[in-house]
Amino acid sequence: MKRLISLSLLLQILLILDLAAEEPWKRHTIDNSSRGADGVRVADINLDGHPDFTTGWEEGGLVRVYLNPGPDTAKQLWPAVTVGNVKSPEDAVFADLDNDGAVDVVSSCEGSTQTVFVHWAPRDQLDLLKSDAWKTEAFPQTVKKTRWMFCLPMEVDGKNGIDLILGSKQPNAVVGWLESPANPRILNDWKWHPLYDAGWIMSLMKVDLTGDGREDVLLTDRKGPNRGLVLLEHPGEEKSTDQWPAHRLGGTNHEVMFLDHRRVPPPGWEIIVSTRDNDLLGFSRRDKPHEWNQTAIPAAENTGTMKSVRWIDVDLDGRLDLIYSCENAKGKLSGVVWMEATGDPKNWKRHEVSGPEGVKFDLIQLLDLDRDGDLDIITCEERANLGVIWYENPTR
Repeated sequence: MKRLISLSLLLQILLILDLAAEEPWKRHTIDNSSRGADGVRVADINLDGHPDFTTGWEEGGLVRVYLNPGPDTAKQLWPAVTVGNVKSPEDAVFADLDNDGAVDVVSSCEGSTQTVFVHWAPRDQLDLLKSDAWKTEAFPQTVKKTRWMFCLPMEVDGKNGIDLILGSKQPNAVVGWLESPANPRILNDWKWHPLYDAGWIMSLMKVDLTGDGREDVLLTDRKGPNRGLVLLEHPGEEKSTDQWPAHRLGGTNHEVMFLDHRRVPPPGWEIIVSTRDNDLLGFSRRDKPHEWNQTAIPAAENTGTMKSVRWIDVDLDGRLDLIYSCENAKGKLSGVVWMEATGDPKNWKRHEVSGPEGVKFDLIQLLDLDRDGDLDIITCEERANLGVIWYENPTR
């Protein structure tokens, strides 16, 4: 007896065959020398006009810096240096903490380390690629306090130098800030100010959502009773050590991951948040500062669980598309996909980026590394040990 294939199943099969035939973007490796590359952060630390990267290798216990060699050789392995050996680095970010012109690195560690470190950069740029020219020290205020997940360098109080917004996950999950002292090199003099009881912080981004000229902190908290998308409103420099007003924007019934945001008229804002539940959550606001509309965009079929999301005009047609990375992508069609805007906000056309190679991807950065006029995708993959990688946009 013949079995009839339902129309919906047939359409799914045809979709999978069509996607399988689509070529993934060409992948280039920046570094795959260790284990567990976990996020990429960007700054031009040697002022040559090319963005450089830093990454913590969680399983390898390394913090590394990569000097961008320029578009002619960006498809080869990049010049790199290990700036610190610390266990379980979850995040690494550039910040010139002591205002000496040499850009330092701050790493946030979870696991049993549970400490935030500064890796002081050498002042002579000729020494940037010498590991022994970098010096690692721990912030005493952070030692064994909580599992630190993310650091946002930000000028909070208008004094001394750059401060550090820190977020963590349980135990003792918190968002707070380290206040820079008159001499930032004296780490004992940094002061800790807790701001928000958390569950598991994923994103910390600075943005003036309230329109008062002060940068607020936009965060995603993926676990616990306070989970969701939250705005911590900066109360002003003179009150920066007080508790900051917390505005819950939505997503409280989702496991929210990374976010992106953008300005829209008249003045308004839009925020996009990835979720482990595999919906993209869109938040929009036009004029009232704390009234947000929430919508959902379902994930594409046959990918992992969502991790990072960014707006990007992939194909240069003037419409903003969406790109997102995934965890748990083993055996899936793709761990990084882009969703083409069609003009209908309920209808997005799915395209491959990574293809089936890779399992756990992380934070996405968007830069034109080959200087061909379109944006490429930079990310990490930490289970199949693809390492620090970038995908070449084929548009041009």
